[in-house]
Order: sequence, then structure tokens, then C-alpha cells
Amino acid sequence: MTGTAPGPGEDPVLQQLPDGPPVWCTNGPASVAMWREMLPPGAYHRAAHRLRDGDTVLDIGANIGLMSVYCALLRPGIHVVAVEPAPALHACLVRNLADHVGTRWRTECAAVADRPGRLPFTYYPEAPGNSGLHADRRADDDITLAFLRNSGIVAEDAAELVEGLHDGVEFTVPALTVSDLLRLHSVERVDLLKVDVERAELDVLHGIEHHHWPLVRSVVAEVHDDADRLAAVQELLRARGFEVRVRQDSLLAGTSLYDVEAVRAV
Repeated sequence: MTGTAPGPGEDPVLQQLPDGPPVWCTNGPASVAMWREMLPPGAYHRAAHRLRDGDTVLDIGANIGLMSVYCALLRPGIHVVAVEPAPALHACLVRNLADHVGTRWRTECAAVADRPGRLPFTYYPEAPGNSGLHADRRADDDITLAFLRNSGIVAEDAAELVEGLHDGVEFTVPALTVSDLLRLHSVERVDLLKVDVERAELDVLHGIEHHHWPLVRSVVAEVHDDADRLAAVQELLRARGFEVRVRQDSLLAGTSLYDVEAVRAV
């Protein structure tokens, strides 16, 4: 389906997160599921715990800002630059950062890519965390089915839950590069670069200009291993001086989704 971008007035709701704060969102159950990714023993949890007071987080593919909120709860003195292209999600992001990150944050309603411009984007209202520049309905259905089965849901019930989950709305969004963001917001150091962009991971990393890489101290990324993307991400990060670890959540076994953690070698 093609249409205009769902706007900021798309009925935001206040959702209480388990073992977390209340947050504004467009889809309560989806937000609870995404919050699980922030908690131990996951990659986002480990990355957040490496932060120190005063550090800067660049949250790419911020959605409603759960990673930024989690980092700020652990380290109240951090600074955040968060980027999300879907207007309805961005509106929630702004409210959540205002509620939980104080005044040390800035946002952009844009995608992050390897070059600036305007790009087609697919928004899934029922699964906002799977929205992206390279949405693939069949692949997204398969990943969700595997997750549900690994969670103990029988195949028939899982198939019913996935029905219509990835009915998307397509629209065009502005795009920036990471280097554009660093210049725009006068960022002098990125202590954590978080990347969750649904198959656009390499695009984001390719948008970091050579002279900006030394500013990046650590990276945590969700990577879709399609067309050897996982190997390419690892190779790029190691070439830029990072020690890299790859793990897969047990609930995502049998899918192409992996977590990549990269810390600059001492």
C-alpha cells in the first residue's frame, strides 16, 4: 500500500514497560517486545553498561527511543542524538526523550544512509520495529514466525499472529549520513553508535567519512545476514580498528538476525 506518512497525531498511547518506565508509543505490545531487547543478557544491555556519565549515544533507527531511554536510566548524564524516519514514531521519540533524558538530547526525523537525499520507506503500523528502507514482507514474516515458534508458540497459532502483521505503508523520507549528523550537531565523540535499521546496516556504516571513524568508540548493531552482510559488517569494523563479537539471541535461532558488538581496540 502506498500513502502519505502516518503523522504525529497517530493516536500515541502511554505504555507501562515491564521493569521499566511508561513510554509513549503507537503500538503497546510491539513496544513491550522491543523493550525486551534492552534487558539482560542482550547486546544492547551490555553496550549500555559500558557507557559513562557524559558519554554520547548516536541512536540510529531509534523508533520510539527505547535504547536511548534505557541508556539514560543507567547513565543519567549521557547525551543523545536519536534519528527516526517515521513521523508517528518520531513524535513518540521526542516525548520519551523529554520525559526520560532531560535536556541533553536532539533528534532528526530522517533515515540514515550512505548518502543524503530522499528514499522510499516502508512503515508497518502493526510491527513498527520492522519498518525500514529495505522492508521485505515475506522475510519479515519468516523471521517473526521463527521468533514465535522459538518462544514456544505452536506453528498454527504463530501463523495466525503473523497474518497481516507486515501490511506496510510506503512513503518517502529524507536521508542523512552519520557524518552529516556529526556536523549538524557538532558531535565531537560517539561513545556508542547504535544501529537498528532493518537491512540498511552497511549503508549506515558506509556513510561515515574516513576522518570521522576515530570519533566512534563502540558500535552495537542488529545485522540481517542477507547477501553476506554480516561478514561485510565485521570486515569493515575490524578494518576501522574495532574488536568485534557476533552473537544470536536464542529466540532468533534459524533466522538471519545477529547482534554485532564492536569496541575500539586499545
